[in-house]
Amino acid sequence: MTTLYIVLGVIAVLVLWIVFAYNRFVVFNTRIKEAWSDIDVQLKRRYDLIPNLIETVKGYMTHESQVFEKVTEARTRAMGVTSAKEKAEQENILSGTLKTLFAVSENYPELKANVNFLELQRELADTENKIQAARRFFNSNVRDFNILVDSFPANLIAGVFNYKKQEFFELNEAGEREPVKVKF
Repeated sequence: MTTLYIVLGVIAVLVLWIVFAYNRFVVFNTRIKEAWSDIDVQLKRRYDLIPNLIETVKGYMTHESQVFEKVTEARTRAMGVTSAKEKAEQENILSGTLKTLFAVSENYPELKANVNFLELQRELADTENKIQAARRFFNSNVRDFNILVDSFPANLIAGVFNYKKQEFFELNEAGEREPVKVKF
């Protein structure tokens, strides 16, 4: 009878551990989805600001239509992708085109003094900071989830329930440090 209690106790502990481990995966997976949603909200805000920025700038920069086309095209492509890796690639391109737009705007003193332009520039900078914070939150959750997926014995549960490592949302840090090249 004692051996039966020991076996039942071991089985109960094993079942409780499996439930606990599975629930940890559920929690981390939900946090990753929430963090991705935060990034998505900020990117949507950014996408909504860009047409206003272009309309404000168009009146001053009549000879810079190629810059507008590149920004609009990059915005459209960035809005059309869903995976973290593709989204990061397209966001890098969009960031580069926006930097070019702001660099070109330096040649138009009336534009730099325009209240609408300054407000949109400030809002975009604020949005970029929020995207960066959301990206850090997302990546820290992905890191914790990936550690759990790789750790023994949790990796056994990950394998059984088909939990796979997630991709980080990484923007091109090196490109952000390079000066923007402007050609006239």
